[in-house]
Amino acid sequence: MSQGQVLDIARDAIYTIIICGAPLLLISLVVGLVISVFQTVTSIQEQTLTFVPKILAVFTGLMLLGSWILTTLMEFIERLWSDFSIYLG
Repeated sequence: MSQGQVLDIARDAIYTIIICGAPLLLISLVVGLVISVFQTVTSIQEQTLTFVPKILAVFTGLMLLGSWILTTLMEFIERLWSDFSIYLG
């Protein structure tokens, strides 16, 4: 297994992680921003107010995007296993 093949696998793995994690992180970011604006406008400075809406939004996003994330991960694993004989020799 050459250094180039290792770098290709690592690059594909990092790309897959970013693609799978980005939608949930963006959902969390948007909900956090909306809650922060709400806290600023209403002068409510409760620190725990942001956690529950973020958790619910990420959970909902995971339910909606879960099949797509799983499909993306399965495609990556299938590519990795299908090229396994190439990596060995």
